Order: sequence, then structure tokens, then C-alpha cells
Amino acid sequence: MTSITFLGAAQTVTGSKYLLDTGRSKVLIDAGIFQGLKELRERNWQNLPIAASDIDAIVLTHAHLDHCGYLPRIVSQGFRGRVFCTAGTKDLCNIVLPDSGRIQEEDAENANRHRYSKHEVALPLYTEADAFKALALLQPVGYDRSLPVADGVDVDFINAGHLLGSSYARVKTDGRTILFGGDLGRFSRPVLPDPVMVDAADYLLVESTYGDRVHEADDDGGRLAELIRDTAERGGKMIIPAFAIGRVEELIYWIKRLEDEKKIPVLPVFVDSPMAVEALARYSERLKELDPEMHPEEVDEIAPHGPAAREPRQRRRREAKQERDVCAFCTERFRTISSPQESKELTASRMPAIVISASGMATGGRVLHHLKAALPHERNTVLFAGFQAAGTRGRRLVDGEKSVKIHGQMVPVAARVELIHSMSAHADSQEILHWLRGFKSPPKRTFIVHGELTAMQSLQGLITKELGWQTHAPAWNEKVELE
Repeated sequence: MTSITFLGAAQTVTGSKYLLDTGRSKVLIDAGIFQGLKELRERNWQNLPIAASDIDAIVLTHAHLDHCGYLPRIVSQGFRGRVFCTAGTKDLCNIVLPDSGRIQEEDAENANRHRYSKHEVALPLYTEADAFKALALLQPVGYDRSLPVADGVDVDFINAGHLLGSSYARVKTDGRTILFGGDLGRFSRPVLPDPVMVDAADYLLVESTYGDRVHEADDDGGRLAELIRDTAERGGKMIIPAFAIGRVEELIYWIKRLEDEKKIPVLPVFVDSPMAVEALARYSERLKELDPEMHPEEVDEIAPHGPAAREPRQRRRREAKQERDVCAFCTERFRTISSPQESKELTASRMPAIVISASGMATGGRVLHHLKAALPHERNTVLFAGFQAAGTRGRRLVDGEKSVKIHGQMVPVAARVELIHSMSAHADSQEILHWLRGFKSPPKRTFIVHGELTAMQSLQGLITKELGWQTHAPAWNEKVELE
């Protein structure tokens, strides 16, 4: 009997992991870590109900940590099979997984140094070395190419339009077709192509991150332009916490477009995230996989501006090359920040500017230093441009808390805090329905995953009402046998 066990993204947004057991093979689709609430993060430390060595293969839908970030942990526990993904996903995993391993090690080191762990010795969930071992197992595969990944299990990847390399994994086994939806992208948005429509599957897993809402209407960048103009008039900085993989690209696209259309003043735009800079370079290398309007054009070499022109020639030459590597996304006064010292100088500067830095939910990274400096002052704006999970610092700020804890200190909030949902890379309820209507016949069963409970229930009701499909929102660790 073939079964799916929902090991993550079940009545919560993060930790995507689905174990497909055919009786002959055991394949894990996605290997994400849990994020957000403490009770969810603690699940990362619990053993899976299957030994890592008993998993025959792993399939990744894309490179966001809530879909791939648990992979080094599984490898450290004995998984030795192959990990199948698209080439774009492999490129981005090469960036995010070693970084995640370093962060795990740094967090453990800090907990031991400052003695705030409840354990006698704090250990990392996994190490940077574990991440590199995991990367050695990645097997890149092109879109729309079916291949066997385990005994009796074939998989092909379909472009999901959510992230560079993102996909749905279409699994065929014992005469059944199971579509593991990963995250569903959006239609008629810049940078990324539209999600590919699918016309049939026996079983479907569909995300529900925004299953209870509709994104604000596309205003052609109007609201972003208003916020930038307002911040500039107040002589402030705009701090944008952004997901280093995926969100930064669209933000810079819109700022560049608004500059070109003379709708905003030309401000310095700083990307203060080494990971985001690397990801921009990977996007620039794969422009032909993006939306047609992003396809290659010749771009002039970037000239230094202001104080940058006085910097040592060798250092500036190196940074100019780095900026040329991502020039498909460059604004007029674009600048990448490399070293921690440069980041500190930028944090201390009162120069009006736009600062894009990770992480997107303000849970860690360099953006915390920028927030700590900017939040107490009315002249500044903090702009969130994506989903903020329950329990995160970003969610607390968006919900209007008057102070937040950063680096152990309570920081007052006087800055303007705004949220723009229209830049989300996740389909909203109506976009999900549009994609589902591409099916020529309903799946035998549709599993609603990857959403907070209210969003899942809302989407479940909407699908039942509008399409009349049989749906189910599985619980964590629930095992469902397929007919």
C-alpha cells in the first residue's frame, strides 16, 4: 500500500517534508526546517519516524530553507542516496545550505559563550561541513524530463514560477500520479515566469500560505514609490528586510523601474547581504529561465559614486566586478556591501538611502543591526515585502508592537512600519484557484499543506465550494494511505 506521511508543512507554513512509501521504495519530497514559533523550531531536533539511512532518495522542489534546510541534518544522520532537483535549485542550495550550517554553528557557540542555553553544551543542528556533504549528493535535472529516482518511482519537475529553479515534483508510481506542489508562484509578475498549468494528477498537494486572502491589486509600483518618496522627504532611510533568495530581485526590479520612470528620487540602494548578492549573480546567469522581459541586454560598466570613487582601486575593482555580475538588477546608485565593517559603517550612516538586507522576517542576520539603529527614529521607514510567520520579529512589528527585542535589548519603535503583500512570491487564494482550474478532471484527493491553520481551512472551504473537490488538511506526522 502506497502512503504519504506529512512530516512538515502540515497545519503550519514551514518544515516541508513528505515521505512517500510505496512498499518498495521510500522517497522524501522536500527536506525543510521549521521556523517561527519555538514549539515549531523544536521539531527540528526530533528524529524522523524513519532512519535517514532507510530513505532511498530525496526530491527538492526549491531552495528556500523551509524546503531544503533540513537536508544537512538528514545527511549527518546517515542518508547516502541522491538528492534530485533542478539546476537552478542546486545553484541556490550551494549558497543557502553552507550559510545555514555556519549560522547553526555560530548560534551554538554564542549560546555556550553567554550561557543562555538550557543544555549543558549547546550543539548546532548541523554544521557547515554537513552542508557541503549534502551538496555533494545533489543531482540536477532539467525541467520536464522524467527519470527514475528509486525502484518504481519516476519524477519530473514542472516550473512553479516561485523562485529560480522552483518546481512541482510530479511523481509516478504504481500507475498513480502524485503532484507535490512545493510553493506556487504568481501570474503576470515581473522577474519570474508564470507557473506552468497542469491538467491531471491522481493526488495533489497544494500550498495555502495565502489561502485566506487576496493580494492587494498590482498598482504598478505606486505604493512603493509613495513610501520611498515619503522617506526621502523626511531625510530617512528605508530598511527592507528581505528574503535573500528570491525577494531581493523583485525589489530591485521595481526600484530600478520607478527610477527609470522618474517616479522616485534616485537614492543609493545598498544590498547588505552576501547571500543575496550571490543569489543575484545566479539569477543574472540564468536570465533565460526568468520572465521574458528579463532576458539579456548589454549593460554599461558601473562607475563609482561619491565616496566610493575615493576607495582603493583594487578593492573598488573587485566590487565593481561583483556589481557587474548582478547588473541585470542594478539601480542607478546600486552598491553591494561585502565586509562586516562596511555594514557597520552603513548602519551608522544617516544618509538617506534604501537598505535591503536579510532576513525577510527579521529573525537574524545583518538586518537586525539596521533595524536596531533605524526603528527608534520617526524619519525612517521599515518595509516588509512578504509573509511574516507567527512568532517572528517581523510579524510583531507588522502587528504594531511599540518595542521589540533585538540582541537582548528592547528597541522602541518610532519608525514607520509598512507591509506590501503584492510582492509576495506565493499565489493568493484566487491565483491558487486559477491554477487549479487548469486541471481537466479533479484529483481523487487534494491535500492542503504549507499554511497556518486558518489559511488552510479557508482555502479548503473555497476549493470545496468553487470546484467541488475532495480535500484534506493533514496533521503533522499524519499518514495517509492512497487508494
